[in-house]
Amino acid sequence: MKKIYKGDFGYIRYNRKKAIIRTAISLAITLLIFAAGLIIYHSQKSVFSIIAALGCLPTGWSAVNMIMLLKAKPCSEEDHKKILKHCGELLIHYDHVITSYDKNFYVNASTVLDKNIICYTADEDMDIADCEKHIKKMMAPSGYSSYSIKIFDNIDKFCERLSQLEKLRSEKGIDMQKIEDSWQPGTVQTPASILLSISL
Repeated sequence: MKKIYKGDFGYIRYNRKKAIIRTAISLAITLLIFAAGLIIYHSQKSVFSIIAALGCLPTGWSAVNMIMLLKAKPCSEEDHKKILKHCGELLIHYDHVITSYDKNFYVNASTVLDKNIICYTADEDMDIADCEKHIKKMMAPSGYSSYSIKIFDNIDKFCERLSQLEKLRSEKGIDMQKIEDSWQPGTVQTPASILLSISL
């Protein structure tokens, strides 16, 4: 299974599979250790039971992670193809699961250009205004409070805006990948990297 990095298309699906496999293996090992203790000592009161109990901690963490990823809504293949037709050389990040204190926001795609942050969500239940407010709040400490944040719930309108931003990028000769690649640790993160860092 080829590794897919955060922000790449297919990230949620890749990590779903990984979490399912990891949880299944972790649970199997924990049960085997417990069963070995029962077989050897004919009792639950053994060091094997303690090891099995400790093994429940990473198993539980993995299970919670798996459930979150199963609930997440990844970018569809159809939407991905439409985005590719309009994005040109814009830097697109996919499959954001942005968490706030009481909600998870599923953002299928995003891009940043010239003080514009635009996102697309296919989640019909998402409170778009609340998500925009949350992103703005997370951007502000790094000095990006003046950025315009717009989340589209219509793929065609999102792609229309992508085309406009790609035209602007081309006219100004902006190389988004070069901007990301030139970032130095210890300096202020780029808006695109902040979006990734606040996502699972």
